[in-house]
Formats: sequence, C-alpha cells, structure tokens
Amino acid sequence: MQRCIIDNMGAFNAEVEASLYQRLGGYDVIAAVVDDLFALMRADCRFERFGTGRSLDSRRRAQQLTVELICSVSGGPCYYIGRDMRTAHAGLRITESEWGASLELTRKALKNNSIGPQEQSEFMALFEHYKNDIVETA
Repeated sequence: MQRCIIDNMGAFNAEVEASLYQRLGGYDVIAAVVDDLFALMRADCRFERFGTGRSLDSRRRAQQLTVELICSVSGGPCYYIGRDMRTAHAGLRITESEWGASLELTRKALKNNSIGPQEQSEFMALFEHYKNDIVETA
C-alpha cells in the first residue's frame, strides 16, 4: 500500500508499507512456520488420518506447496502452482472441529517462530479466507 505525504519542505513523498511477506521476515521465516505447523499436525492425533496412505514425497510436496501459497498471497515473489483449495481438499471431509484444531496449531507455530501479533492476525486471515473451500459441510 502506498501513502502520499507532504514533507516539511512541501514536497510530496510516497511512503510504501511493507507487505506481510516482508514483515514476516520473508521466505525462510514462512518456511519455518509451515515446517513447524506440519510437525505439530503430524504429532497431533486429531490429524492422524491425513498422513496415512501418503508417501513421504507426497507429504513433502504438500508442505512445499503450502509455503509457496503463503509466500504468494502474503505479497512475496513466489508463484503458487498447486490446485485451488476446493479441488485440493475435496473428499477429505474436513470438519469444523478439524478446521479449528488446524487454526490452533497455526497460532502455536506462529508464536513458536516469534511472529508479532499484527502479523499473526494477518497470517490467520490468509487461512480464514480459504475456510469455505476446505471445510465440508454435510
């Protein structure tokens, strides 16, 4: 976002607000948050069913696509090449309860990586944007 301001000499200057990607700390920090999130999910019995029947490579690809998606939607230089969220999650029967648990673990991963409150809120909003495409109702 850009704001125009007038300095003390009467000249117009543009002040550019840093993107969420920049304020998070860039690609490496996003990758660390996602790595932490996926580790938390793997260790949580509420997500056990999502790891069964998938190869290690398939799980790593899902994690990498998550990094790329967040990098892209937060204003970073990444290009997300994965499927849209509705297609990617169709048939998984993700419940409201599982959605809530994933948000809980996401908040924990953000805190574990020392992400500030404003950035946490904006990061969570990125996830919330996809809720209707991910959670399946009866």
